[in-house]
Amino acid sequence: MLAGIQERIDQLTQELNDYNYQYYVLANSPISDYDFDLKLKELESLELEYPQFRDPNSPTQKVGGDITQKFRTVAHRWPMLSLGNTYNEQELREFDERVRKVVGDQVQYVCELKFDGLSISLTYEDGTLVQAVTRGDGVQGDEVTNNVKTVRRIPHHLKKGNYPATFEIRGEIFMHRAAFERLNKQRQDAGVQSYANPRNFASGTIKLQDPKEVAKRPLDCFLYFLYADNRNRLFASHWESIQAVKSWGFQICEHTSLCHSMDNVFSFISHWDTARHQLSYDIDGIVIKVNDYAQQEELGFTAKSPRWAISYKYKAERVETELERITYQVGRTGAVTPVANLKPVLLAGTTVKRASLHNANEIARLDLHEGDTVYVEKGGEIIPKVIGVNGEKRAIGTAPIVYPSVCPECGTELLRQEGEAVHYCPNEDGCKPQIVGKLQHFIGRKMMDIQGMGDETIETFYKLGLLHKIADIYSLKEHQEELKGLARFGAKSIDNMLAGIEQSKSKPFEKVLFALGIRHVGETIAKKLAQHFKTIDQIIAASAEEMAAVQDIGGRIADSVYNYLHDPQHLLEIGRLKEAGLRFEIEEQEVVLAGDSLMGKTFLISGVFADFSRDELAQLIESHGGKMVSSISAKLNYLVAGDKMGPSKLAKAEKLQIPIISDQDILNMINP
Repeated sequence: MLAGIQERIDQLTQELNDYNYQYYVLANSPISDYDFDLKLKELESLELEYPQFRDPNSPTQKVGGDITQKFRTVAHRWPMLSLGNTYNEQELREFDERVRKVVGDQVQYVCELKFDGLSISLTYEDGTLVQAVTRGDGVQGDEVTNNVKTVRRIPHHLKKGNYPATFEIRGEIFMHRAAFERLNKQRQDAGVQSYANPRNFASGTIKLQDPKEVAKRPLDCFLYFLYADNRNRLFASHWESIQAVKSWGFQICEHTSLCHSMDNVFSFISHWDTARHQLSYDIDGIVIKVNDYAQQEELGFTAKSPRWAISYKYKAERVETELERITYQVGRTGAVTPVANLKPVLLAGTTVKRASLHNANEIARLDLHEGDTVYVEKGGEIIPKVIGVNGEKRAIGTAPIVYPSVCPECGTELLRQEGEAVHYCPNEDGCKPQIVGKLQHFIGRKMMDIQGMGDETIETFYKLGLLHKIADIYSLKEHQEELKGLARFGAKSIDNMLAGIEQSKSKPFEKVLFALGIRHVGETIAKKLAQHFKTIDQIIAASAEEMAAVQDIGGRIADSVYNYLHDPQHLLEIGRLKEAGLRFEIEEQEVVLAGDSLMGKTFLISGVFADFSRDELAQLIESHGGKMVSSISAKLNYLVAGDKMGPSKLAKAEKLQIPIISDQDILNMINP
């Protein structure tokens, strides 16, 4: 009897999942809603009585949970970095050359379709989905677990298997075109604004607060990358891991391919340039990943992306439209950016009215004239840009576009530094967009993250004369009663904002340094400067040459930081921020060393080790006083070499006569 019940549950599960696919993906209804509901109710009752036979992917499990009032921000254990892009064969061959220079010629690549959707990270514990987090800023994202549980292809529970106790799997949530068109038509018929494209629809859906509403919208998901502790001990390669992931019950794109040569890669790219139009979902390119995990570790990362992967973008859609006029935007650093205002035109599913022109050089290169008919593309399928002019349609006697010599906002004469293409307004203390932009940058999520204070609030307070310098933010409490009397600002919202300002004083030094808005200093550079010099006073005391010697800083950034920190007005501002209680020094953690046998020695780890992961080995070295470095130089004391070490590192170490040791040598040095 039980065998018959299990067979009926399996049959209903398969039938209903197939009907869902037909309805949501193919926009086809093979049975009536009434008959579907009868089958679903039968399955629900059987599963309730015999839960041991319930399939983790049962359609009864995808109905949504409680309403989410606010999405929780969650830090990624492994950063969700973006990929570098290329648009031509030559750049892809250069990527391959860079890879081979580091790891040698024995390289395989995995080629994957680049889905146009929403990146998601899923965490499983003991085979159960416990957390789903969006990419966010790559360091942290929004926890959307209840919403993601409604996606039919994402299992809540895995069947027994050889997967790790805890692991993270990443993928892309998307919507099939047929389902998008059907739902958009429903919105149009209901008089509700339609979505521009399936990606926007999928992204908007995942951010709905009511999972039951999310469950009504047909989302799909492909998974494509695994993270776990000691992953290299489980699998030798990316290809091996995704085959295992498929066996665990995850949906992997069937079109993923293992390529043994660049010729194979180019064949894959060429095939899908045409075949992508027959897919039921949108892709905008191909992702190419080094297959071998040890080689991936050897290649490492830049601040923004892995060196072992790249995306090849297909040629963007191009349209023709009329240039109505050019306006100029002034950013917080004073950079003046020209913007083409266009006659509205449909491009890649969205209506485009404005497009980037980058700088004066680009205007000159295009030889733009007033009223020109221009060609517009979406660079990387995201930002529209003017790429050319249809000269045959140019009216006789039209004047060429002349880049302004003064700031369009404050009238100050523009400057253009040698070797740079961008014009700048130097009037940072009297130019409104710069003042407001710096204030808005300061309060941003990745900077001081001041809760209860947004861009519109900054604009309002600037107009009222309450804010001019960033240090003024910390004087707002002195105007508390005045603020509560403002229109559209209730007492509770003002209290919340002031509490957010107070909480921001606990932000670490690198966040404060980034928030200052120093030109060329992004999040990563701010962190490197803070970690190297420890305090703002030591950065101020350093020469530009000393700053440039810090890894990844370089001369241009060093000059910018030096000039900023030797401006009397900026030093006055920093002094006010210090008085307000902001942190301008690294909070040193007291480190209890297990020993000092490696004190004063520098180490670089390369390759794969049988008894340690690279992180474990690095922790062992640092716990005995050793210092880890990221590159080979004459200052390196030891290169710790494992299997599959890159040939370029080996050759450089031998040339500089740097001792090459093993993990066992490290143990012997610690315990002589």
